Amino acid sequence: MTMTLDPEIAAVLMAQAQTMADVTLPERGDAIGLRAMIDETLKMAFDALPDTPDVTMTPCTATATDGAAIPMRWYTHAGSRTGAAVVYIHGGGMICGSLDNYDRLVRHYVQLTGVPFLAVGYRLAPEFPGTTPAEDSFAGVRWLFDHAGELGVDHARIALMGDSGGGGVGAAAAILARDNGVRLARQILIYPMLDDRNTKPDPVLAPMAVWTYDNNYTGWKALLGDALGTPSVPPVAAPARLRDFAGLAPAYIEVGDLDIFRDESIVYAGKLLAAGISCELHVHPGAPHAHDWLNPNADISKRVVADRVRVIAAL
Repeated sequence: MTMTLDPEIAAVLMAQAQTMADVTLPERGDAIGLRAMIDETLKMAFDALPDTPDVTMTPCTATATDGAAIPMRWYTHAGSRTGAAVVYIHGGGMICGSLDNYDRLVRHYVQLTGVPFLAVGYRLAPEFPGTTPAEDSFAGVRWLFDHAGELGVDHARIALMGDSGGGGVGAAAAILARDNGVRLARQILIYPMLDDRNTKPDPVLAPMAVWTYDNNYTGWKALLGDALGTPSVPPVAAPARLRDFAGLAPAYIEVGDLDIFRDESIVYAGKLLAAGISCELHVHPGAPHAHDWLNPNADISKRVVADRVRVIAAL
């Protein structure tokens, strides 16, 4: 049996294709043009999420290794002091996404779980390439560990979570955490962007790709420049390049079987398990990239969000 789109997701994609018929897409390699398009798409997707009357947000700032101020937002649920916390790294293919774009989504997770979230506004490529996004995100992790006592957070119950490009940046920040003696409780990687070598279209996945191979090239090229695809790429830029997985945080990884990040997610999970690191892996049939926000009311979307809530609540 060939792989096919989940029918509830397919209906949304078909409607979107009709509305996008006259839209001129950015050229391959045009990171700024792709940023504008994806940021607008993210805003539309998350604006549809329900209001979160029990969630409040406090702005805060971390300091990057180069002294730059990294904006962050601390979200809490009224009356809930679980002791756990999540550092959230937004998606955007290394080149887009923002704290503003993701505000409603982060609030949604806090409303559903009661667990506080720290959203990190890391700097983006191409303006800030290489390992900067991961280093900025790790600065957020370190800030939360440093302020855990005053925030009512247990150091042993802090997780790192990211989606798409933020899943890749989050995985890289988890590597930095290990290398700097910071023990995360878990890394929660939602269809993560891990491997810069994934730019050659798979004939099965390409026709159904929401995040396309051209988009993937554009994001990685913006981050890595001429180093793209070469042996010199460090794992703190592209985590799939990591060789030593020992000592990393236990992981939860999910991806759709029609997502171009499918194979790299499976390989990454396998390497974690081979190194003796616990990893819960889900590969969802009929699901393309970001399927859960293409149609939040689809049965498959409800199932994946319920799994995330389960993992977060278990912290």
